[in-house]
Amino acid sequence: MNTVIKVENLSKQYRLGELGTGTLSHDLNRWWHKIRGKEDPYLKVGDLNDRTTKGSSEYVWALRDINFEVKQGEVLGIIGKNGAGKSTLLKLLSRVTAPTTGAIKAKGRIASLLEVGTGFHEELTGRENIFLNGAILGMTKAEIRSKLDEIISFSGTERYIDTPVKRYSSGMRVRLAFAVAAHLDPEILIVDEVLAVGDAEFQKKAIGKMQEVSKGGGKTVLFVSHNMEAVQNLCTRGIVLSNGGLQLDSTIEECFKAYLGNTKQGGELSKSYTLDNAPGNFNAKLLSAKVINEHDPGSFFTTGTGFSFEFDIYNQIGGIQQLDITYHLFDERGILIYVGSTAVSHEPQKYGSGFLNIKTSFPPNILNEGIYTIGRLLLVKNRGHIMTEWKDVLSFEILPLSNGYIGASGGKEGVLKIYNLPWDISYTN
Repeated sequence: MNTVIKVENLSKQYRLGELGTGTLSHDLNRWWHKIRGKEDPYLKVGDLNDRTTKGSSEYVWALRDINFEVKQGEVLGIIGKNGAGKSTLLKLLSRVTAPTTGAIKAKGRIASLLEVGTGFHEELTGRENIFLNGAILGMTKAEIRSKLDEIISFSGTERYIDTPVKRYSSGMRVRLAFAVAAHLDPEILIVDEVLAVGDAEFQKKAIGKMQEVSKGGGKTVLFVSHNMEAVQNLCTRGIVLSNGGLQLDSTIEECFKAYLGNTKQGGELSKSYTLDNAPGNFNAKLLSAKVINEHDPGSFFTTGTGFSFEFDIYNQIGGIQQLDITYHLFDERGILIYVGSTAVSHEPQKYGSGFLNIKTSFPPNILNEGIYTIGRLLLVKNRGHIMTEWKDVLSFEILPLSNGYIGASGGKEGVLKIYNLPWDISYTN
């Protein structure tokens, strides 16, 4: 297959809080080096794009030394945590912004859907914006008119197509924007996380359309999403970005493991904090979280061994309040497979400010092999009001038993089939 996108040593640098370099002296210094044929002096400085740490430089590399190729007809999934550089990469590929160093070589027309209603003029109607976007892509009015009915039908905005888009909801905007981008015959379609704005019906429809244009039409698709199920269903290959760098370029399955963390290479089986740096808010702080192998503490997890989640929380809510703990357990595709809560499995309890030690256990043969993540941990007051929320708390891997038995269902695919798991809670003030 022909290479339609080639990215070579691509980097993008920003100065935090500023446009350009931010000072006249820096601009002059860059200009002086440029006219003498010397390297930009500010390319030698700058921190990695780690949003969780305080850097030592006012410059940051949103992307650094990225290299990859995309073949015609491929669907490339670009995954990574928030701040990894995914949106920056797509903006560079779409020529919304210019790279600091490196080069991008692309063959064919590129249609980008980076934000809700990207490229739409607020005062123009939906119909007028279809013609405007088509003209930007280099299409004639006759070509656009031949696709018009199909675009409007796919978007589901027939009733509002002659209404200015400033009156559209975010869902209507993304429907129309995707319909325009997918139907106006681009050779390369770039889609960011915006499909998350649409409802479930539209997301399914959009993924089906992307599969159609890639497999049937030979178009190339670059897709960014945190929905691992959508990425798995759509993409033929993936790359993983981490702190502005290219961590992995491989199959989707290997990219999932790199993205979610593989406990055989360490993982995030436990986290602990001091009261000063503990995540949370003025209501509560998470002092520690860990997943424990009940059969053999410190060993790996298998489908045949039970395990427990344990959380230490400092509750700062004044007075005696009814409090509950809820967690959301996700599989490696980002699908929610279980919600555990003391509100369901435990008698109502009231607590004052102080330390909560919370433990809940899973018996053996409940989960199939795979990587699992506690994506959300919630402190809830009066069984309805979320006081504190923690995200991406822990991740762990369940390995198959050596005898070939791989879970309660007898096969790799399956769902969790247990409810009302036991809880053990102790409190000290």
